[in-house]
Amino acid sequence: MKPKTPSALDDFLFDLNGYLILKNAAQPELLASLNAAIDKLPPLETGQWIGNAQRRDYTKDTGLEIHNCVELGGPFEELIDHPGWVQHVHHYCGEENSYVDGLFIDECILSVRRSGGHHPAHSGGYQGALRGAYRYNNGAFRCGQCNIILALTDIGPGDGATIVVPGSHKSNLPHPNIGDYGKGDRMDNLEGGVEVHLKKGDAVLFVDGIIHGGSSRTNPGERRVIITRYGPLWGATRFGYEYSEALLNRLTPERRKILQPVPPLRAPRSI
Repeated sequence: MKPKTPSALDDFLFDLNGYLILKNAAQPELLASLNAAIDKLPPLETGQWIGNAQRRDYTKDTGLEIHNCVELGGPFEELIDHPGWVQHVHHYCGEENSYVDGLFIDECILSVRRSGGHHPAHSGGYQGALRGAYRYNNGAFRCGQCNIILALTDIGPGDGATIVVPGSHKSNLPHPNIGDYGKGDRMDNLEGGVEVHLKKGDAVLFVDGIIHGGSSRTNPGERRVIITRYGPLWGATRFGYEYSEALLNRLTPERRKILQPVPPLRAPRSI
């Protein structure tokens, strides 16, 4: 697959809105492999591990969420540096043309949401954390974190689509109708919110500082996505997950450099 590169229009719209839709980001063969792997997953309770990945639902309403899902292997590893978006995230949050130029994956999450599920509204530029902050200065993007949500199923009305509030990554005021994160605020009727509808294989890229969340799924069936959060190479995983040596040793050098951009530096063992 030919790598997608950010255009001048991408830059303008990303700066204006805080998000982009990347059409046909992933090829059908990869999507089929990912869905087949999900179909074979055993039942998991919250907190239970499967290898070096763990079910860790953000809230009781968000559905099945497997963190560190790159450790599931196979097709999940292809997402690390996928040509459908890797040049975009490098451009926006990879400290491009600096002495710390490069990427790191902060979180990678498999999310399967069924009817009734949603993700509460959160983030925004007002008093936002530097970890997800938006910045453009001196001709360079310096975002703290950019998220890729890859649709493994079609996501339309009633399917629990991601909702964003365009421009809120640069807001100087809090949204008056959003409470504390995790308190259950649904995004369905949030003023200024836009549902991001995706076809299977599309991806939405957004700076983490934009107000975002997941609308309520009212349709039967499942909404399947993979969320990959990229940031600069000096970052650290949010919950302390470490990539296994087995995974790191089988990756290509390019993929390993994203998961472990700064290898551990240890003193030699004494004899």
